[in-house]
Amino acid sequence: MAAPSAPLLRSHPHRRALFPSSPRHRPAAASLLGFPPRKLGSPRRLLHTAVRSSSTASPSAPVEEAAAAAASTGDAEVQERVVLPTNESSDLLLRIRHTCAHVMAMAVQKLFPNSKVTIGPWIDNGFYYDFDMEPLTDKDLKKIKKEMDRIIRRNLPLVREEVSREEAQKRIEALNEPYKLEILESIKEEPITIYHIGEEWWDLCAGPHVESTGKIDRKAVELESVAGAYWRGDEKNQMLQRIYGTAWENEDQLKAYIHFKEEAKRRDHRRLGQDLDLFSIQEDAGGGLVFWHPKGAIIRHILEDSWKQIHLQYGYDLLYTPHVAKANLWKISGHIDFYKENMYNQMDVEDEMYQLRPMNCPYHILVYKRKLHSYRDFPIRVAELGTVYRYELSGSLHGLFRVRGFTQDDAHIFCLEDQIQDEIRGVLDLTEQILGQFGFRYYEINLSTRPEKSVGSDDIWEKATVALKNALDDKGWEYKVDEGGGAFYGPKIDLKIEDALGRKWQCSTVQVDFNLPARFDITYVDSNSEKKRPIMIHRAILGSLERFFGVLIEHYAGDFPLWLAPTQARILPVTDNELQYCNEVASELKSRGFRVEVCHGERLPKLIRNAETQKVPLMAVVGPKEVQARTLTIRSRHNGEIGAMPVDEFITRLQLAVANKSSL
Repeated sequence: MAAPSAPLLRSHPHRRALFPSSPRHRPAAASLLGFPPRKLGSPRRLLHTAVRSSSTASPSAPVEEAAAAAASTGDAEVQERVVLPTNESSDLLLRIRHTCAHVMAMAVQKLFPNSKVTIGPWIDNGFYYDFDMEPLTDKDLKKIKKEMDRIIRRNLPLVREEVSREEAQKRIEALNEPYKLEILESIKEEPITIYHIGEEWWDLCAGPHVESTGKIDRKAVELESVAGAYWRGDEKNQMLQRIYGTAWENEDQLKAYIHFKEEAKRRDHRRLGQDLDLFSIQEDAGGGLVFWHPKGAIIRHILEDSWKQIHLQYGYDLLYTPHVAKANLWKISGHIDFYKENMYNQMDVEDEMYQLRPMNCPYHILVYKRKLHSYRDFPIRVAELGTVYRYELSGSLHGLFRVRGFTQDDAHIFCLEDQIQDEIRGVLDLTEQILGQFGFRYYEINLSTRPEKSVGSDDIWEKATVALKNALDDKGWEYKVDEGGGAFYGPKIDLKIEDALGRKWQCSTVQVDFNLPARFDITYVDSNSEKKRPIMIHRAILGSLERFFGVLIEHYAGDFPLWLAPTQARILPVTDNELQYCNEVASELKSRGFRVEVCHGERLPKLIRNAETQKVPLMAVVGPKEVQARTLTIRSRHNGEIGAMPVDEFITRLQLAVANKSSL
């Protein structure tokens, strides 16, 4: 059965879109992807056009090198760009995907007559359908696809019919489809709409669809995978078989999408994390708990150090607060009442109940409350890299993207009403500076306003919302307004970054809060010696270190720029005769703060290949001539051989490159 109200089910909450909506500074007509040549470290993202490439570049090579190799062939087909539309930019594509869901359900019930259908919406890169049936195999998917092809070739019409609720119930009961009955009960509008495929199959559905199955290019449709999914997303309900498929307007678009998927797979942070020895999830310790290995930990150290320095420059005070607190603190904050399902069980400590923290906010409020504040003290800015713990089902855990313990780059600003705009603008500037370090320049920004149910006066909501809008306008950033999409306690700004493949990642958020200041009764003394309530602003820029690190791994394909690479250079002796000199050079470089290591014991070509496999930016080759001349022959992973130079010159150039976050 297809979705009774398809627009409400366009994306599955546990499946992130591969093709998000259009970013800032890009026309909304299409979401595109691809891999044109680009200098490593350039802030310009990869342009969003898909290259159909016959390149045989090594899987470990950076994507821009593979594209450059493809472009150099001069093959017209290789250089052709395929524009990939989105559901938002192409009504035809949306209709194709929705109809494919119906065609697939029809095919499944033809092949497996005892199967029961539930819902089948379109999603960002295709469609899915949930069935109550025995587990499916890859072989079953091939059979289903062949049956879909037959239905498509028959060019059966899709016909819309309106019926009464009683008639719909009668037909559903005749088919013995219990899930359809449950969905019918949830449909409030009348009449009930049904879509038929020819005279052989029908479903409750609001549409839209193509006119006939022949409008679908069967060579542009592919069934991708099968996964388990609980009915209505509730683990207490029946486990269903969810079949995912992708569909496009033509075969070229499907090929471009497959190319994108292959590139996304190559960049998968879970695989790269293991291959590059960056992090792991140790099942002996428990799922969703991240172990940072030495190479990953040094990158985290660089991120944290940079984050702290920039925050100090912007007038923030740094905090460290406990990981647990008395349960009553979370009662005051409202978390126990409204967030309990995401919190771990309380622990008894000497007859008092304590709770692992799911948030940092109450701690920062307690720091604020330690003394009386005057209006002259504002704004007060505090920031913490605070580790929090949230209950997640094992089935929802996903590498670094969904974990049970993570460190938020959390900050809170306490200010006066007339300071909101300037403080928000300061946060936007800070966000741009921090994210810009990693080459993120393209954002999708949403401003969410007052919902129907909220706390706080009309006046303060209006002032805060206008302040957020003015800050965005003053910054010159384009944004969309999500009317009524704010939290009950205040308006907010959400920012998504766009990675090298054009995917969107939610990272930064700025949230005005009228609720917690009242719950904790925080005050200040104004110019008339009267107690007033300050404004509180929550903000995070990276979101969490774990998730952001996962994004960085995939953005760079594990090929970190020189300033961020866990090992910046490997010194490679041609034979062990040069080992003493190599160790002396390594000691000198380490004393200057550079991350270097000496590797030996293999033939030089093998040492170079190993360094490239581990994505080490620089190699310093040392033979007898280099020892005699007290030099190094420098080789760049991306630019090839740079040449011989004295150690002092190498140090100077390395210092300059790291300081400028550029290549050597």
